Amino acid sequence: MPTAVLGSHRATGRSFTDQFRAFDARNPHVYRAPERMAARRLAAGSARISLKGLFEDLRLQLPYGVARLNNNYTALYARRLIDEHPHWAQVFELRRRRAA
Repeated sequence: MPTAVLGSHRATGRSFTDQFRAFDARNPHVYRAPERMAARRLAAGSARISLKGLFEDLRLQLPYGVARLNNNYTALYARRLIDEHPHWAQVFELRRRRAA
């Protein structure tokens, strides 16, 4: 059996980033929901926002949830939010990524 590449999922051999991109392409509403939620919280005066907190709120809002809404995707969604809304850069705390 081949050795898994750093950052890849053992079962599929795909990188974590590839898995995220595939999930995001199948579920564009998942990105839009935390984006709206973050905008509302910022408008209400929040200075810091936890994307994991937004994910938990999203799980409560979706009656049947989203299959494979992986908490590990929160960092990639936070980076995407910052890419699309650079003025939110100070709102989310990011750590250096270890794997692509």
